[in-house]
Amino acid sequence: MRVLIDIGHPAHVHFFKNTIFALKEKGHSVLVTALDKEVALDLLDKFDIDHIVVGKKGKPILNLLFEWAKRDYSILRIARKFDPDLLMGISNPCIAHSAWLLRKSSLIFDDTEHASFAHKVTYPFADHICTPSCFMNHVGPKQISYEGFHELAYLAPNYFTPDPEVLNGLGLKENDRFIILRFVSLGASHDVGHHGIQNKLEFVKELEKYVRVLITSEADLGSEFEKYKIKVSPDKFHDLLYYATLCIGDGGTTAAESAVLGTPSIYISSLVGTMGNFIELEEKYGLMFSFSSSNEGLKKAIELLQDPDLKEKGRQKRDDLLADKIDVTEFMVKYIETYGHQ
Repeated sequence: MRVLIDIGHPAHVHFFKNTIFALKEKGHSVLVTALDKEVALDLLDKFDIDHIVVGKKGKPILNLLFEWAKRDYSILRIARKFDPDLLMGISNPCIAHSAWLLRKSSLIFDDTEHASFAHKVTYPFADHICTPSCFMNHVGPKQISYEGFHELAYLAPNYFTPDPEVLNGLGLKENDRFIILRFVSLGASHDVGHHGIQNKLEFVKELEKYVRVLITSEADLGSEFEKYKIKVSPDKFHDLLYYATLCIGDGGTTAAESAVLGTPSIYISSLVGTMGNFIELEEKYGLMFSFSSSNEGLKKAIELLQDPDLKEKGRQKRDDLLADKIDVTEFMVKYIETYGHQ
């Protein structure tokens, strides 16, 4: 079978990488195209995944539309030459459009209910839309539901083993307590008009009274944040996240990854309540806490840090989560192979 996969975000590299490896091992042909966004290309290189760059991330919305149009054309041209049986992506209009124009099959994955603009320009052209069981939107007969989270495609124990070596460069040991504070740029189309953590410096200063604070940020921060900022190879970030005591941030991807790893996560955003996976991680598993107010999020962080068993409790909750969920990569590979024989 011939499969074309488009990468639009660094998290997509992680989501698809094990499926790519498995398909290739089984003798299938896989072609990867990718958007030059943040560390996506670096990750593809780290994992030795050959790829073709089809565009660069644009910033205001008009640039985004222009970027999509260029990617549409690039992917269409590449797909016409590669002649895939199936095209795949995450909430990816360019994949859906190219497949539709070429009369090929498309499989779109989605776990972001509030990405309404992307849905409007993607769903009508897609053949199948694959969502976690907790996804709150009902898409209709195209929808395929599975009992899992995107993050389990790469952070479940059979795909991820934490490496404590990442701690050495930061002067940390496995049992040290520290927080990862993650700031994002909120530049995606579905982030327009929303806000995350406010009064960042005040937020950091209060947290460091209790525990060491390490910052990773998409956005440029002032010099006053310099002593907190860390540089970790993008393929090692999940190792660091695993060993953290707590993760706090306004980025949804990192918040969900942290929770799935058993590291309690505090998500601060005006988008709170719009995503089924976050609601399930909070209400069913107690691994995430969501707030629209920075002050409320800070209060919760201080409360959690008073618990000396916080980390151990997070690991136990993770075990409960894993017992409920499927092997997402195995599900994808089986579905793709079954699809190829229909």
